[in-house]
Amino acid sequence: MNVYAISDLHLSGKADKPMDIFGVGWEGHLNKIKDDWKAKVKDEDIVLLSGDTSWGTTLEEGVYDLAELRELKGKKVFIRGNHDYWWNGISKLRRAAPDENFYFLQNDCVKFGNVIICGSRGWSCPGSADYTEHDEKLYLREAERFRLCFRQVESIRQEGDVLLAMIHYPPMGLKLQPTLFTKLFEENGVDKVIFGHIHGEAYFPFRTVRGGIEYILTSCDKVGFTLQKIL
Repeated sequence: MNVYAISDLHLSGKADKPMDIFGVGWEGHLNKIKDDWKAKVKDEDIVLLSGDTSWGTTLEEGVYDLAELRELKGKKVFIRGNHDYWWNGISKLRRAAPDENFYFLQNDCVKFGNVIICGSRGWSCPGSADYTEHDEKLYLREAERFRLCFRQVESIRQEGDVLLAMIHYPPMGLKLQPTLFTKLFEENGVDKVIFGHIHGEAYFPFRTVRGGIEYILTSCDKVGFTLQKIL
């Protein structure tokens, strides 16, 4: 069983927001991702999608875009991004999933073999370019949501398990300053953290190690619209 990751697909089947306005690399980006996915992923593998999957604003529009991924192999694990407005009500979303290989995390976790995956959206952190005092409330709220995640993790965790955390926003400042998120990841023995949100010319290291944890950026344009190997 292999684990791959990619994020920020920004699908727009019904939302009419083509991504090629952001550069030529985005032209036909879903087909690029699908071709790479088909070349790598087997039925038993896992693919992590760390937010901003669809531009849809309703559940119907979001599920329409999710259906684009139904033909692809593997177990698909999603968290919510800041643009996933269609993600409204986790129970309704899980009932509307295109098939049994779609998993949606919201303050909880899922386990496959000896791999546990937990996740939440996160938020802008102190030290980020766009962080202001108005972000503090949501930053603190999202940290609390990760505490809920780790309570769920501890209820199923066994010796030898690998723990992966998904978060949409970068979980540290631009200079890799510690945050509530990095503290929680270290305290709870996370092995790897997968995140997205960063696009275009914005800089963030693709893979970096901090506090013994590997942090991996998977925004699709930053990784050439290819799935990144996590495990």
